[in-house]
Amino acid sequence: MFRFFENLVDPYGPYDEKDTPPSRLLPFLLDYAQPFKRIFVYATIMSVIVATIEIGLIWAMGWVVDILAGDPEAVWDAYGGWLVGLAVFILLIRPALQALDVLLLNNTILPNFGTLIRWRAYKHVLRQSVGWFENDFAGRIANRIMQTPPAAGEAVFQVFDAITFSLAYVVGALVLLGQADARLAIPLIGWLILYGMLVVWTVKRVGPASQAASDARSEVTGRVVDSYTNIHSVKMFAHNDAELDYARDAIENTRRTFQYEMRLFTIMDVVLVTLNGLLIVSVVGWALWLWMQGQASVGVVAAATALTLRLNAMTGWIMWALTSFFRQLGVVAEGMETIAQPITLVDEPMAKPLALTQGKIEIQSLSHHYGRETGGLDAISLTIQPGEKVGLIGRSGAGKSTLVKLLLRFYDPESGRILIDGQDITRVTQDSLRMAIGMVQQDSSLLHRSVRENILYGRPDASEAEMIAATRQAQAHEFILNLQDPQGRTGYDAQVGERGVKLSGGQRQRVTLARVILKDAPILLLDEATSALDSEVEAAIQDTLYGMMEGKTVIAIAHRLSTIAHMDRILVMDQGRIVEEGAHDALLAQGGLYAGFWARQSGGFIATETEAAE
Repeated sequence: MFRFFENLVDPYGPYDEKDTPPSRLLPFLLDYAQPFKRIFVYATIMSVIVATIEIGLIWAMGWVVDILAGDPEAVWDAYGGWLVGLAVFILLIRPALQALDVLLLNNTILPNFGTLIRWRAYKHVLRQSVGWFENDFAGRIANRIMQTPPAAGEAVFQVFDAITFSLAYVVGALVLLGQADARLAIPLIGWLILYGMLVVWTVKRVGPASQAASDARSEVTGRVVDSYTNIHSVKMFAHNDAELDYARDAIENTRRTFQYEMRLFTIMDVVLVTLNGLLIVSVVGWALWLWMQGQASVGVVAAATALTLRLNAMTGWIMWALTSFFRQLGVVAEGMETIAQPITLVDEPMAKPLALTQGKIEIQSLSHHYGRETGGLDAISLTIQPGEKVGLIGRSGAGKSTLVKLLLRFYDPESGRILIDGQDITRVTQDSLRMAIGMVQQDSSLLHRSVRENILYGRPDASEAEMIAATRQAQAHEFILNLQDPQGRTGYDAQVGERGVKLSGGQRQRVTLARVILKDAPILLLDEATSALDSEVEAAIQDTLYGMMEGKTVIAIAHRLSTIAHMDRILVMDQGRIVEEGAHDALLAQGGLYAGFWARQSGGFIATETEAAE
């Protein structure tokens, strides 16, 4: 039975992905709710039925009080069948209908609605560009992905569990009192007006207050995760106190926003108790007055009393449900600041996979400044022939990394274009472009998974033998066999920790090299590929690097000039432009920037900017 209701909606089912999701709250939720339309109709019907039954029970109790005025035997003879029927209804039918209602809510809507939002939100955010991620805290993004789905699920739950139920219940109460004596509905209507005013006052303030509190919590998460992610820097510079102050500012802001939110609830609770007292005194008092005047039966008084006491108990729950509803909507609205942002770097509608035949790269008048006046690249033109090995050097900020990011299409250029085998990379699919490029970065961070999973990230369908062959080439097989994590997993099954923190810098770099060797892409980008290796390991792995380059088009960024001295061509960049190019010997003969770098380098590294400028 549970499985039937749990499987009524598939949260992972196919859907129409949108590059630009709805930016307003209601359309945003309705878009996610499309697979649940039929379930929401059923839940509404069941909520109304359950509320009607509860009102009917109060009427039935009033009827029972009225019939008890006669002789017991006569009452049984006249109403025994009805009383048995009422008992059967209460014992069997009412629980069955209630079960159907809660099964729809608890087993169909709640688990699947939140899961659907989390899955689609994660999928949407994962499609964002690298530049988009660079402009926010990873912790804050993750927090919004995690807190928005349960908030949306809770809001939907309150719609059917409380709001629909309470509306049906109030309407039923008015009908019940009106049937008993129309005058009894008057104090209830007056109370409803005052109660409605309190609801409006509360929800107008709770939504914004909740969004502010949720945003403050996300800020705390972002700052805390930032500190933990960079714990080595925190400890190395002995900045524990500074990090505490940095986090405390955000935590204190969270406390202040939460205090304001709780003040609203305190005011609401005090006013609600007062209103409920007015409800009890007015409805029950009037019912008693009508009874004393002979205009109402004892059953009417009993029903009116039971109804008002039930409403008294319900109003706090209803108010809390309403405020919870708007509070959760505030959380969803805050989460939308991340998960409803449009995808700006997308494949063209008719984009085709990259057809890589030779590996020729043409860069035509390429400029990119990240929206600023300076920095980045400035009108670069360059052709790299198939199989050519090109070294790229320059001071920090010269534009080397920007060129690589544009080649991978992590950003779209502000002007100019890049062609691979004559195809504009903005007109081919991003996945096919990046599958054709292997890259070893200076920051060799790894996934918090096993060594095997990290290496197979290069080519998931590779065999065990192919994977081990790649690690041997990268001089990584021997140290991997000796790994063991705190859970006792060894070798290729050992976990490497967040960003590979459990491995040394050189070990991480060799695992990264193994991953790229296994990928065996026709275009190879090396960004300080041996920067984390000691001299002995670097010497051992140089042959591997040159073997990797064989038959590939290569762009290698390096500060250690000895690693690129044997390249076919070396490009020297400065202030976003290519200022020198040629083979190693030719550049030395020119006596320009490259010759100065070569003369001043210590231990094979480019000199600092200050030294180079002297």
